[in-house]
Amino acid sequence: MRAHMTVFALTLAGLAACAPLVHGLPPAAQDYQDYCAGCHGTGGEPGPIATELHLRPVSLADLTMMNDGNFPEARVMSKIVGHKEHGEMMGAEAGQMPPFEPMLEGPTVLYDSGDGVPTPTPLRLVRLMEYVKGMQK
Repeated sequence: MRAHMTVFALTLAGLAACAPLVHGLPPAAQDYQDYCAGCHGTGGEPGPIATELHLRPVSLADLTMMNDGNFPEARVMSKIVGHKEHGEMMGAEAGQMPPFEPMLEGPTVLYDSGDGVPTPTPLRLVRLMEYVKGMQK
């Protein structure tokens, strides 16, 4: 009986870890490609759109290095969540940041970005922030 429970638990854990692939990428990686990579690049060099922008976007893979070895989780999440309509964002001109509205749909989770206040946050946004965190050099 115990062996069956272990197999069942492992199967459930494996299924929970699986997310549907879109275009062959896990959802957070696809969201990064769709919303971020064009400007911020994929790990060092800016994306192809960056040269057309007035303000140069930073490489999101360098955030920990640029912050004395600490990933600025709260700041990253506030940038992702703190968008305005039509892609406006602090530090960017209108239209430079993509509109994240489609990422606001779906389930929410309680998320604490380090300030001790769990806040209902769309799961896709949390996964995107975690993806950026995993990109760090």
